[in-house]
Amino acid sequence: MLNFLLKRLAAIVPTLFFVSVLIFGLQQLLPGDPAIAMAGEDRDPNVIAYLRAKFHLDEPLPMRYVYWAKGVLHGDLGDSVRIQEPVTQLILEKLPVTIELAALAMAIALVIGISAGIVSAVFRNSALDYAANLFALWGLSTPNFWLGILMILFFSVRLGWLPASGYVSPFEDLRANLAAMIMPAFVLGNAIAAVLMRHTRSAMLQVLSADYVRTARAKGLDERVVVLRHALRNALVPIVTLGALEFGTLLSGAVLTEQVFSIPGFGKLIVDAVFNRDYSVVQGVVLFTATAYILLNLLADVAYVLINPRMRS
Repeated sequence: MLNFLLKRLAAIVPTLFFVSVLIFGLQQLLPGDPAIAMAGEDRDPNVIAYLRAKFHLDEPLPMRYVYWAKGVLHGDLGDSVRIQEPVTQLILEKLPVTIELAALAMAIALVIGISAGIVSAVFRNSALDYAANLFALWGLSTPNFWLGILMILFFSVRLGWLPASGYVSPFEDLRANLAAMIMPAFVLGNAIAAVLMRHTRSAMLQVLSADYVRTARAKGLDERVVVLRHALRNALVPIVTLGALEFGTLLSGAVLTEQVFSIPGFGKLIVDAVFNRDYSVVQGVVLFTATAYILLNLLADVAYVLINPRMRS
């Protein structure tokens, strides 16, 4: 296990280097000059020259990357050119909101998606199977922003059960926090649950026809034990991969959902940064998201070994 982790960690270093170069290079293709944007309406040439020197905008592109990479290695992602705050601080402010939303959405997706996939596979070609597939089709084809608007109209406007938008910290009022987060979490979890259901059903159908499952049934084991202990455990490998990738997607920020429900997460942060040509914020958020994806893939690889003993060799 230790050798496996060391090999995976060694592969992460060049991957992160390539990702950082790609992020920095593509960022330079965005139109507009951040120095002019920071200078304001007057656009004093002296101010523009000062800003170019301060943020190394007058340096060649490779040197600008070196300055930025050195800061990243020391935990400094630069300063926001719009609000003059450290990018690291902005990320740390938005990160708890995004993690909470992603965790709630993933929990909803796992409970609904895996349960529906198991039921669909066990009761293949039955009414339950058709209902689960219909749910998956509905979840995949329903736009998140449209479902969010419908939920606001029904649960907030008509019934008055939940707040239509906004965010309350769980440390201030846990009940108000859950009330504000449950609808956006369900909107995001609904689409992921549909994907998880299809993958769980496919994996379970393959495993349920395996020889060791037939042997377990021939030994007289209870069907619930056969399905949950023998079949599901071996079917979880592709589901773990998909779950890690989907969780990484949620951490990157669900832009439309956060806009509909006014959730101050990564989605709103990066949209505002792009519109304001705040290059440092865009680079910092994208680099953080890419790093989260890489680490989640590492955790998925470790989970493979823990779930399936055959992969330990």
